[in-house]
Amino acid sequence: METGDFISRLKQHPRYDQVGMILTHTGVVRGTSRDGRRVSGMTVTVDRKRLQQVIEAARALPGIVDIMIRIAENRPLRAGDEIMTLSVAGDIRDHVIPALEKTLKAVKQTVVCETEVYADEGPGETYI
Repeated sequence: METGDFISRLKQHPRYDQVGMILTHTGVVRGTSRDGRRVSGMTVTVDRKRLQQVIEAARALPGIVDIMIRIAENRPLRAGDEIMTLSVAGDIRDHVIPALEKTLKAVKQTVVCETEVYADEGPGETYI
């Protein structure tokens, strides 16, 4: 699902008249690891139950109308591929920006497990 598709779906929300901001994050597989090694790809697994909990918690935050997340999971990703798209729709930036930050942090820390594949070495570091 592309960012435009997310926004189109959010515009159909029954409370869309309360939206003053839609903020979207798109995570992409980098061609290098944090320590500078060349990355050829990545695999991502998702804890679906925990993801649903994170989404529900985000939707309950003040001023948030809706949130949508798509994660590319259980398939090989190459450098440049999109890993995740996260969109938060809400009333004002003072609510939407912190909600996106909080949700993104929760997803990265408790929902996904990312394993980088190094160009010269094969599977490498796993990020939870």
